[in-house]
Amino acid sequence: MAREKSNGLHLSVPSFFKCPISMDVMKSPVSLCTGVTYDRASIQTWLDSGHNTCPATMQVLQSTDVVPNLTLRRLIRVWSDSYLLTPESHASFNNHLAFDSVKKMISSEQTQQLSLGTLSSIITFAKLSIENRESLAKLDGFVPKLSRNLKVSNEIEVVELLVTALDLILPEKGVKEQLINLNSEDASLSPFSFVLQKGGLEARISAARVLESLAAFDNESRRVIADQSTLLKELYRLASSETEPRAVEAGFSALIIVSTTRQSKKELVRLGIVRTACKILSGPENTVSLIEKVMKILEMVSTCTEGRTAISEDENCVSAVVHRLMKVSTAATDHGIGVIWSLCYMSRDRTAQESAMRNNGLTKVLLVMQSNCSGMVRQMCGDLVKVFRVNSKSCLASYETRTTHITPY
Repeated sequence: MAREKSNGLHLSVPSFFKCPISMDVMKSPVSLCTGVTYDRASIQTWLDSGHNTCPATMQVLQSTDVVPNLTLRRLIRVWSDSYLLTPESHASFNNHLAFDSVKKMISSEQTQQLSLGTLSSIITFAKLSIENRESLAKLDGFVPKLSRNLKVSNEIEVVELLVTALDLILPEKGVKEQLINLNSEDASLSPFSFVLQKGGLEARISAARVLESLAAFDNESRRVIADQSTLLKELYRLASSETEPRAVEAGFSALIIVSTTRQSKKELVRLGIVRTACKILSGPENTVSLIEKVMKILEMVSTCTEGRTAISEDENCVSAVVHRLMKVSTAATDHGIGVIWSLCYMSRDRTAQESAMRNNGLTKVLLVMQSNCSGMVRQMCGDLVKVFRVNSKSCLASYETRTTHITPY
């Protein structure tokens, strides 16, 4: 796979798409009797110059007839379409079209709203390589242009593409700093609510990732996002979707970063996050990363009264958490211990204690203590062991036993 570079932008070109003579991508591939394929214009020039040999193998040609390589031509066409390029101009394969499209977008003062075609080209170009995304992020005025369009656009198709473009370049250096002004006022977040409510699945996932990145990068952005109940509701709706695991994970990931205030945790509990989390924990097939995020969310909401109450009142939640201890990952176990500790030790919730004990909670906690856990987790386990042992003694004491002694004669 060859790589070409033009104006700082990169494009990967399969080597067998290039003519052995011109080294450009072939517009009309044809094969000689030797089996080697060339671009028609290049090989014709070679033959017209009086050569009777194959340029690549230097074999004497038994015939100078050429045969169109239709299979290769079709492959090149499919490849070029996916790379925003057309086979009519081999110069375009040096990335000039894509680069010029971006430059025109930045320099145009008359165009306030980017067209669907331009945005689609930008997104497809950005998906080609990390280098392309870096180059786009470095283009002067590119990020502000996307931001301005995001604020004024009201067509869902356009807003979806703008959010997707931001999602692609957001990890690049300097992009987050330029986007912080998006969260300077509540109205600036309305495009994300719009996409989360009306957009397609991929765009909704992108919106969640952008919000997560902004919230993780800037405390004020996190506060503004958390204060918007509509955004929390839509992120929860994404996390509770049952059809697409990627959407569920993107929703939980964003909620973990955003929901750090007591009010946001209360709102999540009200929406039903505990019920959704416990349903996932009880499911048979889920990824390690998703289980870790679910455990993390439960640990977060267990720090507020409403969260602890919801977990305790869910008949399957505590048992599901206990069941997952030592079975998923160290992170999931640590979060799970945090949940049980908040309910059973800090709140002394009798219902939660009994549920944990019924599901071998004491044994599981002892196993965690013996593992390579952190000092904090080991301390919480020690607290839980004391609680569970007291409970086990009280359970035995609750059974009244009467022994009748018969004195022998």
